[in-house]
Amino acid sequence: MKWVTRARPKTDRIACPWLIRRFVDPDAEFLYVPQYEVLATAEREAAHSFDAPDAEFGHRDGKCTFEVLISHYGLQDPALGRLAAIVHAADIGSELHTDPAGPGLLAIGLGGLDVEADDLRLLERATFVYDALYAWCQQQVRAPT
Repeated sequence: MKWVTRARPKTDRIACPWLIRRFVDPDAEFLYVPQYEVLATAEREAAHSFDAPDAEFGHRDGKCTFEVLISHYGLQDPALGRLAAIVHAADIGSELHTDPAGPGLLAIGLGGLDVEADDLRLLERATFVYDALYAWCQQQVRAPT
């Protein structure tokens, strides 16, 4: 399946493709286009639109797109829930304080925009970050209290 969103991804637009490829569709294809082209491209390509104005999947009820996708696909993994809290903090500016790892993820996302001009290459490079962060989240939810 194809998915389309706004160009120059930093948080949700990197986290969501990672989530989709790891838990929904390993063969998913992603298109990054100018914001004003997202809906038309989604229609033309028969793709899901996400994290853009009027997209099929976007921020809802105070949740970022990553959280909306987790809910939509019924993903119950506690480590994903932990990761969602971090993504939420990094993605929603007024919520940055809600998770101590949020500022670090935001810094990586913003820095990524400066070191990689190609959005698909940025997604590829950032996949390791999300794999590593998810592995850390798995450790966190397994840790004894």
